[in-house]
Amino acid sequence: MLTALLGACSTAPRYEVPGVALAPGWKGQAPAGWVDTDAHRLWRSGQWWELFGDADLSALMPGLEIGNQNLALALAGVTQAQALLHQAQAQRWPALGAQAGTQRGGRPANGSASIGLSASWAPDLWGRLGDAVRAQGANVQASAANLEAVRLAARAGLANAYFGAREADAEAALVDDIVTGYRRALQITENNYRAGQAARTDVLQAQSTLESALASRAALAASRAGYEHAIALLLGQPPAAFTLPARPWVNTVPEVPALLPSELLLRRPDVASAERAVAAANAQIGVAHSAFFPSFTLSAAAGGGASSLATLASSSVFTWSLGASLAQSLFDAGARGAAIEQARAAHAAASAAYRQAALTAFGQVENQLTALASLAVQSEHTRAAADAAKGAEERTLRSYQAGISAYANVIAAQATALAARRAVLQLQLQRQQAVVALIQALGGGWIAPWVAPADAARAATDALAGPVSPITRSGDAPGTRR
Repeated sequence: MLTALLGACSTAPRYEVPGVALAPGWKGQAPAGWVDTDAHRLWRSGQWWELFGDADLSALMPGLEIGNQNLALALAGVTQAQALLHQAQAQRWPALGAQAGTQRGGRPANGSASIGLSASWAPDLWGRLGDAVRAQGANVQASAANLEAVRLAARAGLANAYFGAREADAEAALVDDIVTGYRRALQITENNYRAGQAARTDVLQAQSTLESALASRAALAASRAGYEHAIALLLGQPPAAFTLPARPWVNTVPEVPALLPSELLLRRPDVASAERAVAAANAQIGVAHSAFFPSFTLSAAAGGGASSLATLASSSVFTWSLGASLAQSLFDAGARGAAIEQARAAHAAASAAYRQAALTAFGQVENQLTALASLAVQSEHTRAAADAAKGAEERTLRSYQAGISAYANVIAAQATALAARRAVLQLQLQRQQAVVALIQALGGGWIAPWVAPADAARAATDALAGPVSPITRSGDAPGTRR
């Protein structure tokens, strides 16, 4: 009974999540959130890419789980952490052994045979093994959160590359239409020149405009190829073996639910991983403290011997032993105290890293909220500017055809209209990529699976209570005893 009671002890400090200064909301203008139930379900299930309504993007996403090597690397890290946890847990159980042997030799010939069983157990009197299990359990959870962070980054990277390719397709189609118009304008200008109604300078300007547009088209093709290659690498395929056919661009910009800063601490994989690192460091303080206490080992052995294997079963020679040992280090020149100081310093470092991860997460969300609001305004004004530039281009061209204005005015109007129309497409791409960045900053719908449901629900309101972290003791690592 005494052994069992001492085995439940732990010399680690009671674990408390480091406090993080929280605000009741975001400084930036947060989106209103979704009303549609299906959209909210997709967010909570982590399938946020479905909200863009692009079937090709949805078809590409499962390929990440198959071929992405960063995911495979992170998954191997989780497996290694789990194996180390199993090793730590195994040390809390008795060790059993068996041995059997036979030998023969000499003149006259003689032999012997033996068989034996042994057992040993070092009870976890001061909680050293229990704290080690808790530390490694927290490491397993941190590895799982790191895996989710890698998965989220891969999905965001795939979405951004895909949207970039689709925007390049749309921009290329726009430039193709412009090139067709420029070719027609060049032909008309050449006809007017041959008829003596236009100067040679007008022809050269028309040629220059056409060649510039063709150069832009070639640059778009190279940019599009780069996006396609990025998608192939994310899917774990060589670029030469992957092709993304051109499709119309679904340039939907979905709204994103505005989580409170307190809830974000539970939904960002990198922040959750940093918090688990603090828990592991806290348990390691207990491991270091336990070195000041003696170690206790129980052992038992039983066996028998005979002159041969044939007579071993009927042999009357049987031995057994029971033993106990107690060991204590008397002098180590301060090594154990230094180990405790090192463990406390590691805990302080992990706490600072957790707070910094939380602050970084808050900053990223604020940045993307600000970017989305700004891009929405920019898109509205740029679209109006593009419409006005297109009208000015048409009027200038008619004025030139009527002989009222110079062709240089036409060139300037065409360049302005093309730049404005391309800017509209590029801003739309930036809006989609900003939504992806915001989704990534909010955790992509993930929530730490080791957090109790009550804590997750409380996270939505704890921000109003003051600068504290919403994660509580429910975040203890596997193997925690109460």
